[in-house]
Amino acid sequence: MSELTLFLIRVAFLAILWIFVLSAISVIRSDMFGARVPEAARGAEARRERRSAKKREPTKRRGSPTHVVVTEGSNAGQRAELDQAPILIGRGSDAGIRLDDDYVSTRHARIAASGDQWFVEDLGSTNGTYIGTVRITQPTTITLGTQVRVGKTIIELRK
Repeated sequence: MSELTLFLIRVAFLAILWIFVLSAISVIRSDMFGARVPEAARGAEARRERRSAKKREPTKRRGSPTHVVVTEGSNAGQRAELDQAPILIGRGSDAGIRLDDDYVSTRHARIAASGDQWFVEDLGSTNGTYIGTVRITQPTTITLGTQVRVGKTIIELRK
């Protein structure tokens, strides 16, 4: 092989190596700090939240859950009121239930209401969200006392 060909192969290899390193750094950064949201989108999302909060009226029914509580794990006892739904679960600073668990993603799962029912939804986490021993892949109905496992943490709906 000519000297020019070897030089071009070395440069191409080095370029591919740097692309890999930079993409790995990007993935780590987004996992630690969350994805970047443009300033215009942040304002629009806040306005949309305010409008939907005005439309929503809390439905207090006898026997319906009022809060979510962490029953097992390093954050046992932590709770979030369901009147602030949807509740984000994860390690991120914007989470309603912030967990210190190495197996939990920044934005791991969400608990939301639809009518009188409560749903848990996995947000594309690496380690998954489980109800009992079953990994969920779509929004799934949960009731009072249903154990939702996120990493090594167990969360329940309570009155």
